[in-house]
Amino acid sequence: MLKAMLGEAWLAMGANRLRTALTMLGMVIGVGAVVIMMAIGQGAQYAVQQTISTMGSNLYIVLSGSFTSGGVRSGSAGGPTLNVGDAEAMAELDGVANVAPTHMGTRQLVYGSQNWSSSIIGTTPDYLEARAWSIVRGAAFGDSDVRSSTRVAIIGKTVAENLFGADDPIGKTMRIQQSPFIVIGVLGSKGQNLDGRDQDDTVIIPLSTAQRKVFGTPFLGSVRMIMVQADSAEAMAKVEAGVRALLRQRHRLREGAPDDFFMRNLSAAAESEAETTRTMSILLGAIASISLLVGGIGIMNIMLVSVTERTREIGIRMAIGARQRDILTQFLLEAVMISFAGCLLGLLIGLGIALGINAFTGMVIVISGSAALIAFAVAAGVGIFFGWYPARKAAQLDPIEALRYQ
Repeated sequence: MLKAMLGEAWLAMGANRLRTALTMLGMVIGVGAVVIMMAIGQGAQYAVQQTISTMGSNLYIVLSGSFTSGGVRSGSAGGPTLNVGDAEAMAELDGVANVAPTHMGTRQLVYGSQNWSSSIIGTTPDYLEARAWSIVRGAAFGDSDVRSSTRVAIIGKTVAENLFGADDPIGKTMRIQQSPFIVIGVLGSKGQNLDGRDQDDTVIIPLSTAQRKVFGTPFLGSVRMIMVQADSAEAMAKVEAGVRALLRQRHRLREGAPDDFFMRNLSAAAESEAETTRTMSILLGAIASISLLVGGIGIMNIMLVSVTERTREIGIRMAIGARQRDILTQFLLEAVMISFAGCLLGLLIGLGIALGINAFTGMVIVISGSAALIAFAVAAGVGIFFGWYPARKAAQLDPIEALRYQ
C-alpha cells in the first residue's frame, strides 16, 4: 500500500516538474544557508579555541604596581613592586602548578649581516610549561642557567626565519644589542594571540641574564610581571585569593591600603572571547534558519494549490473507498518527498560551497556531521509540518462536493 502511494506521489510531483523544482528551491536554499553559516561559525570557534590553547590554561598575570612622581602616575608595571622572592613564595601556595617571574622588552637581534627586532622575555624554565610551549629543536635552559646568568637563548619560529634564514640556528651565536647569546632551542609555532600579536616573534632567555646583561634593573631581583598557573580551573579562585593575601603580607600593606600590584585573569579574558564567538555562531545559524521557514511556507502554498487542482480526483478516490487517512497520507507523502529531496540537495550544495570557501580563501571551516544532520532534520520537519495542513484539508473534503468541483 505504501509503495503504491509513493509511486503516485512521484507521478504527481513529475506532472509539474517546474513547480516541484521551485517548491524544493526554498528548502535547498534554507538547508544550504544553515550548513554554510554553521560551518563558518564553528570554524571561527575552532580558530579562537586554538588561539586560546596556545596561551596556556588556568593562568594569572601579576603585574607590578604604578608609582607617582611630580603628580604623574605611571600605569601598571611602572613601579618595581614585585621581585623574585615574591614568585618563590607564590610557588609554595596550595593549588599553584607553575610560577614564572618575567622581565621583558624589545631589543635588536643581530646575526652576521642580518638583524631583526623582537620581543625578549627573561624568565625561568617554568614559563615554558605554564605557556604550554614546546621545543621542536634543541633544548631548553635550566635552573642552573638562571643561577649563573648564562647567555643562552630559545627563539621562536619567526625569529629563526628572519634572522637565520635557511641556516640551522642551533649552536649559532647571535647578539642581543651588544651581548652574544648562543641559540640552544627553537620553539614550536603558536601563531597569533587574541590581540593579533605574533607569539613566534620572541626570544626567551634566563631571567638573571635579562636583568643583568640586557635590560638592567634598578633593584636587584625586581621583575615587571609574574605568571602564575593554577593546577586546575576549580583552583583558580583559591589561587587568586592566596596570591593577593600573600603579596599584601610580603609588601606590608596595611588594611584598607590599595594593592601595589595588579592581577589579570588570562583564562577569563580568553573565555570571554570564546563566548562572543559562540554567540555569533548561534546568531549566524538563527539568521540562516529563517530561510527554512520561508521554504516551509512555500511547500504549504504549493500543496494548497495542488489540493485545489486535484479536488475532483480526491472526490473520485473517496467514492471508490479511499478513507480520510489514505488521502491524508497521500498528500503528506508528497510533502515529505519534496522536503527530503530539497534537504538532501541543499545539504550537498552547502557542503560543497563551504569546502570551496576553505579552498579559495583559506578561512577555517569546520563541518560537523551532527550539525549537518540537525539542519537536515529541522528542515525536513519544517517541510512536513507545513505540508500537514494542506494534506488534512484534502482529507476533510466532502466527497459529493469534491465530485461536483469543476
